[in-house]
Amino acid sequence: MNIGSVAQSSGLPAKTIRYYEDIGLLQPDRAENGYRNYSVADVHRLRFLQRARSLGFTVEECRQLLSLYNDRERESADVKAIAKARLEDMERKIAELISLRDALRHLVDNCHGDNRPDCPIIDELAAERPAR
Repeated sequence: MNIGSVAQSSGLPAKTIRYYEDIGLLQPDRAENGYRNYSVADVHRLRFLQRARSLGFTVEECRQLLSLYNDRERESADVKAIAKARLEDMERKIAELISLRDALRHLVDNCHGDNRPDCPIIDELAAERPAR
């Protein structure tokens, strides 16, 4: 298959497919003329990567997951450890975002939003913080 067919089959843009090849996540065969020749297994691998990335796995985690996927003697504990670490990182980021949202909501709620120059949002952004 050519890259256009693979892009359509996998749902990924050709640019992403080339990137995955450049970083070694995908290694299609090459025809005699030098063109990439993708297999059904390559399409499956790309769909695997697309799903993993949509779940928030990093490129390096995808590399590890692909390695485990190809290892028929893998232990599911290894896969779970990667997924658990990603989940913990997501939960930490969500907590940070909630905290940021609450702080910004407080500032917005306390700003009169009128024609006066006093603005708690600007005051907070301009406040000096002690060095940590």
